[in-house]
Amino acid sequence: QVSLVVNVASECGYTDSHYKALQQLQRDLGPYHFNVLAFPCNQFGQQEPDTNREIESFARKTYGASFPMFSKITVSGAGAIPAFKYLIDSTGEEPTWNFWKYLVDPNGKVVKAWDSTVSVEEIRPHITELVRKIILKKKDEL
Repeated sequence: QVSLVVNVASECGYTDSHYKALQQLQRDLGPYHFNVLAFPCNQFGQQEPDTNREIESFARKTYGASFPMFSKITVSGAGAIPAFKYLIDSTGEEPTWNFWKYLVDPNGKVVKAWDSTVSVEEIRPHITELVRKIILKKKDEL
């Protein structure tokens, strides 16, 4: 499976555009070959202050988010969880704001990272190319 790992926040200027685009991506490509993996984070501008339950409820009710939502975490600095340390070490790109995006291939290799200013639509071609390769490989195996 291809994954797009994103540190999300409910009260950010990027929230609306990113959540809408992430859900559209999930709807178009998921859940068999692709998933958005959303990690709420309150590190930047304190823009994710609510509880895990409130965050998930907000994303599901407001945007129809159907992708996995994880518990609130720290994504950069000394307190970063191991998964984000791996993403940072693999790319040399450490989140400096909400909605950083890391593309991970089916083997767990981090392909690329994008900051908050890069829209989901701009990175869609990278994701669809990886998903296409999975589908073609499965087709060949049949």
